[in-house]
Amino acid sequence: MEPDIKWLDDPETFRVGMIPAHSDHHFYQSDDEVRNDASSYVQNLNGQWLFAFAKDPMHRIPDFYKADFDSHDFDHIKVPEHIEFAGYDKFHYINTMYPWEGKVYRRPAYALNQNDKQEGQFSQAVDNPVGQYLKKFMLNPAFKDKKVRVHFDGVEKAMYVWLNGHFLGYAEDSFTPSEFDLTPYLQDGENILAVEVFKLSTAAFIEDQDMFRFFGIFRDVSLIAQPEAHIEDLSIKPTVSDDFHDGTLNVETKMTVNKSGAIAKVQVTDQGGKKLYTETQPVEKSISLKDISFKNIHLWDNHDPYLYQLTIEIDDQNGNVLEIVPYKFGFRKIEIKDKVILFNGKRLIINGVNRHEWDCDSGRVVSVEDMKEDIRTFKKNNINAVRTCHYPDHTLWYHLCDMNGIYVMAENNLESHGTWQKLGAVEPSYNVPGSVPQWKAAVVDRARNNYEMLKNHASILFWSLGNESYAGDDIQAMQDYYKSVDSTRLVHYEGVVQNRKYEDVISDVESRMYASPDEIKDYLDHEPKKPFLLCEYMHDMGNSLGGMKSYIDLIDQYPMYAGGFIWDFIDQAIQVNDEITGKKVLRYGGDFDDRMSDYEFSGDGLMFADRTEKPAMQEVKYYYGQHI
Repeated sequence: MEPDIKWLDDPETFRVGMIPAHSDHHFYQSDDEVRNDASSYVQNLNGQWLFAFAKDPMHRIPDFYKADFDSHDFDHIKVPEHIEFAGYDKFHYINTMYPWEGKVYRRPAYALNQNDKQEGQFSQAVDNPVGQYLKKFMLNPAFKDKKVRVHFDGVEKAMYVWLNGHFLGYAEDSFTPSEFDLTPYLQDGENILAVEVFKLSTAAFIEDQDMFRFFGIFRDVSLIAQPEAHIEDLSIKPTVSDDFHDGTLNVETKMTVNKSGAIAKVQVTDQGGKKLYTETQPVEKSISLKDISFKNIHLWDNHDPYLYQLTIEIDDQNGNVLEIVPYKFGFRKIEIKDKVILFNGKRLIINGVNRHEWDCDSGRVVSVEDMKEDIRTFKKNNINAVRTCHYPDHTLWYHLCDMNGIYVMAENNLESHGTWQKLGAVEPSYNVPGSVPQWKAAVVDRARNNYEMLKNHASILFWSLGNESYAGDDIQAMQDYYKSVDSTRLVHYEGVVQNRKYEDVISDVESRMYASPDEIKDYLDHEPKKPFLLCEYMHDMGNSLGGMKSYIDLIDQYPMYAGGFIWDFIDQAIQVNDEITGKKVLRYGGDFDDRMSDYEFSGDGLMFADRTEKPAMQEVKYYYGQHI
């Protein structure tokens, strides 16, 4: 298999050579490793990498990935880090438009004409910078003779990967993991991992989120070795009886087994460590628990996020531990009855926010402490729900939401705002994905990545198909996918408001943005088909949120109104040293001579980018406190 730069122009090429998406479980070799969350099967590759920057594909170094390439002229870059923060490219914030608007004419391939391939659109583009990374490493000796993969948690926008000169594959979905098998090409001594990242590809048309447009390796990179008997994928499906007293647990795994005689020891414990269920079974192609009953279960919810512990231990025939997989899960139930969203049998009220991943010193490279601080801010201010706008977050965020009782709308990495809304008007002549056949597989793959990674999290109540991408057959295909794999959650999508042809086949809820209280009343007073929620409201730009009471009052008036998610939680601004005073200041869109730009529109959070709360947060705490 040889790489082809023309993949950048082809919406039908979005993953090549990648390991299939799977659950986000971790695995360990001992109980001590589990307690310390430090797996001996993981080798971290974060840190300093060799790096070269090219202003466009034509100026990149063609042979940088070859084993005998002389890299002494390369610079160094930190991983994870956006290339812009390393000083190689300009900061650029833009909302609905594409970053090339006003400079380069582009239309999505096949959108205007089924024969219009838009060849060379990105592969020969003068506005498509390239980052070339090299990481030289010695393989952990304990990994010898094991199958080893490289795991990228997040890379924007399009990535080609090589090991020791051998091409491994290609990936585009920026916000879900990409994994490649290294085993055939690993060697004794030094190994060289090469990664080539392009800022633009066809993926740019469907990653048009309201944010700074970065590129590069911005989440963790690691090597992962797998034991001779290994759980590739873990599916945990807890369900709750109609009277909410009892629960049923089903567990399925996908296995890779290269050693006969292995056995699995399965255990479920409560939060206090009491054993509730144990079973031992031989390891073959899978491990399966079918309809295991639990009496008098403790339900998971916002006020009492009670989690049970599933542990699967794989031993060889001599009793040696090969792998331990722990995972916390919760019993809870979300459903719609009489057009009212119920959670554990009670009406669900969403006191929510939209949250971009953000740190003023590092952009979308967020730390564990950033995430924990955001959870503390949620709890302090009566925020009980989050929409991961508009992409999957770092997986640790979902575990924190599980543990702290935050309801999650898990949004897919999709926004194509600039293909259907022009000058504020709906004009979908070249909308993608729309109903364009060549774009369907890419967006369904993104839905699959989102689901497979996050399917076991108790906190996730909604799958969201994406944001502001109009509606069409391809969005419906995403809806159909989620419904085919998960009957325990609801599916959300706001875009059918713009194309009512699909309102009966897309989204379990009527979702809108910035509808006025009177518009909400009008919908709910006229034979509504679905429960209503606001996926965005109370746009907190400037001195805002003064009208929050009028929305909160609707909760008491209309059981079918489920609340909503404020836009948004934190400003997107970058902290720099002022050129004159030398003091640290926050800079917003347009402050970096970035054009086109939507300027201070990047500052519409309840907090400043340094996580200082704005006065509006007092309104949130008070009014969200009315229904906790």
